[in-house]
Amino acid sequence: MSRSSPGSFLVLGLVGLGVAAAAIGIWFQWQQTRRCLNFYGVETAGQISRAPRVELWRLKPRAASGHTGRLAAVQRLDITTAKGLVHLRRGLVEDANFDWGESAGSQQPLPDSAWDVAFVFADAAGEKGSLLAIDLGSESESAQLTVLGRPGRVVLGKMAKGLRDWVKSTTHDGGRQQESSPTP
Repeated sequence: MSRSSPGSFLVLGLVGLGVAAAAIGIWFQWQQTRRCLNFYGVETAGQISRAPRVELWRLKPRAASGHTGRLAAVQRLDITTAKGLVHLRRGLVEDANFDWGESAGSQQPLPDSAWDVAFVFADAAGEKGSLLAIDLGSESESAQLTVLGRPGRVVLGKMAKGLRDWVKSTTHDGGRQQESSPTP
């Protein structure tokens, strides 16, 4: 025969409160990232958050004009240890940093010359990874991001200016520069 005591109810109440708080935390996190998860795909979103190797590529079109989709990396920087990368990773997977209006599913290709930089989130060997191509644009409304191998693109929105400034300062600092010429 067991006796119930006020202490047992208190412990059960605290456990219930902990479970409820955890459920609310999970729901809140999912709400902040659900659109990005859908846009990137699960694998790419995971690589953005946790890839052990990150590179920044400066892009240049191979053709004088058009929509060939063939770009050259004219500069490759290993930015795995760059200042601010942790914040960039987090910013790239938060829905609030993007403008999810009409362009989120846009299929109309941009000219090759529009794409300025790419981020490559890869495994330690630098072999398997995800490539995000970015048109930094001149205005926040024109800066866009796409994922190589996935349809559509999204407007960078409120993170555009900060990303433009971060890329500029990071490329001027140099990172660890590597040979270039891969085709994204």
